[in-house]
Amino acid sequence: MPPSTDCWYKRVVHEKEKETTEREEEEEDKSSDEGLLLQAHHAMERMEEFVHKMWEGRWRVIPHDVLPDWLKDNDFLLHGHRPPMPSFRACFKSIFRIHTETGNIWTHLLGCLFFLCLGIVYMFRPNMSFVAPFQEKIVIGAFFLGAILCLSFSWLFHTVYCHSEGVSRVFSKLDYSGIAFLIMGSFVPWLYYSFYCSPQPCFIYLIVVCILGIAAITVSQCDFFATPQYRGVRAGVFVGLGLSGVIPTLHFMISEGFLRATTMGQMGWLFLMAVLYITGACLYAARIPERFFPGKCDIWFHSHQLFHILVVAGAFVHFHGVSNLQEFRYTAGGGCAEEGGV
Repeated sequence: MPPSTDCWYKRVVHEKEKETTEREEEEEDKSSDEGLLLQAHHAMERMEEFVHKMWEGRWRVIPHDVLPDWLKDNDFLLHGHRPPMPSFRACFKSIFRIHTETGNIWTHLLGCLFFLCLGIVYMFRPNMSFVAPFQEKIVIGAFFLGAILCLSFSWLFHTVYCHSEGVSRVFSKLDYSGIAFLIMGSFVPWLYYSFYCSPQPCFIYLIVVCILGIAAITVSQCDFFATPQYRGVRAGVFVGLGLSGVIPTLHFMISEGFLRATTMGQMGWLFLMAVLYITGACLYAARIPERFFPGKCDIWFHSHQLFHILVVAGAFVHFHGVSNLQEFRYTAGGGCAEEGGV
């Protein structure tokens, strides 16, 4: 092989060997980089899991002034608020922590369980305790359904409304709808028993209250309805829906007389129920007592909590009155002619 060819051959071999070495080094570097990236990815996943666990179990309450605008509702509650928690698991675990919503959640969660158990017991009573078992269980079941829906939507809203602005908006609409369901459901058994022998006015009043209730639900679906500025409007809408019962009450008292209305008609219990509901709504709208003691009622006994307690008490008082009406109708044996039309 000539010298020139020999030199060329050696140079080509050397370049090939160099290219092979560089390629192997590049592959090793690439493999090393991929390993580092994979390790970094796993480390990031572990870090996210750690932060998530810390977030769910170790979050701290914060003052009102650092809350995002969509979580600011009552500026008289200065401390003890949950931070935004974009995890339903964290929201539900917060039920067992102390914060501004603890009382709101538990008052209606326990109330919901109470009426659920009471409703099951009442609905499975022997048929012989009723004059018309199917009809009476349906109308009393309407009350229990309204109460359970109202209390369920309420405690769920207060549990998850700190999740995100969208979730808060959806569950607030359910919460307001639940109030309307409770009011409509409360009317059904009272009108049924009060106008037991006058089905026409009973039917008319039921239609009217259903129309008003649906109107209240429709209005409550508007986004502005849940804003703090419309607190008084919200209270007014539902108080107005409840006060629509004044007309059938007057009708009943005029047709039966004051004495029979207060004894047989259980007007005393109905009046007490109205006082409890209206008082709760007024406290809620005026934000009493925290208005006069800012920062002192952050956790316990603020207006929304008192409103919840009065709602549960009012629902139970109403149930007691309706039970007495049902008992009277059973004792009377379902007759109408000898009772002057009632």
